Amino acid sequence: MLRSMYAGISGMKGFQTKLDVVGNNIANVNTAGFKKGRTTFQDMMSQSINGASAPTDQRGGINPQQVGTGSQTGSIDNLHTQGNRQTTERPLDLQLEGDGMFVFGTGLTDTDGNTGEDFDATSGLDLEDTNIEYSRAGNMYLDDEGYIVNANGQYLIGKTDVAAETDGSGNRVDDPSAVDGTGDFESGSDGVTDNIYGRIQIPDNAESFSIQGNGTVNYVQNGETMQAGQIMLSKFSNSGGLNKVGSNMFQDSVNAGQMEQVTGEVDVDGDDGFDDQDITTLFAPENEGTASIVSGALEMSNVDLSEEFTSMITAQRGFQANTRIITTSDEILQELVNLKR
Repeated sequence: MLRSMYAGISGMKGFQTKLDVVGNNIANVNTAGFKKGRTTFQDMMSQSINGASAPTDQRGGINPQQVGTGSQTGSIDNLHTQGNRQTTERPLDLQLEGDGMFVFGTGLTDTDGNTGEDFDATSGLDLEDTNIEYSRAGNMYLDDEGYIVNANGQYLIGKTDVAAETDGSGNRVDDPSAVDGTGDFESGSDGVTDNIYGRIQIPDNAESFSIQGNGTVNYVQNGETMQAGQIMLSKFSNSGGLNKVGSNMFQDSVNAGQMEQVTGEVDVDGDDGFDDQDITTLFAPENEGTASIVSGALEMSNVDLSEEFTSMITAQRGFQANTRIITTSDEILQELVNLKR
């Protein structure tokens, strides 16, 4: 059987995949936070007819003689380039200007392993046991309890100062009682920790709220400005390694390279690594090279229609050319069959 026929088939498969990727890009041209895909090709193993030979005193060298067997999909890349800004003037529409992704969680688990109704906000969020996903889509909402969520109902993760504004169960205290200063007490004895990971909540009686470029969520209550928390971002050394899971969301993979921020004193002897180390995979906006948050705007898709239509034309012509290879190979086979007549 002719090798050209199989080469043509492999080319058709490759260009069909390219058309699938282009079609998905065009379908999501107006999807907030969408990152376009790109298809690359690579050749398949070549069949060697004659090997190479080195030059001698009597004759020059000879190059190898090889026949290719077609092409195959080399990669399908997710291009995490910056999308254009769309101004909405809606405070809960957030755009990331720079590197980083919003962090969302469901099935929240605290550091004591509690979930659901037993979740203790004061003990902090366990990022490893919580279902964490990432996104560049910043269309946020408030649920009936005042927590900031996305369109899927997933909680936006940030740092919250629960000690200043909540009781030991994580419930917000609107008018905390003052300490009279009598008796014995120890700082931190109630087990409440400052600046821990968790959900960000805006009280129902807040008169207004705003979100700053560094992720700080402020609200006005009884004429006083208070802080509900700070939105945190995640960074990846290889954003293209993230898995798309639908609904504008990404999940971590073994090749995404989630970056870690390590603070603490280094043990010079190297026996214990880091002493009292504090390792976190979340970063504050406008810090460590992370993005700035723009309130009242959304990051739109990074799809360029002119590029996609050009890719669609080249993929279409490439597909047609490979079908011609198959029909030509078929005609040659037909001629071979006719030799018997």
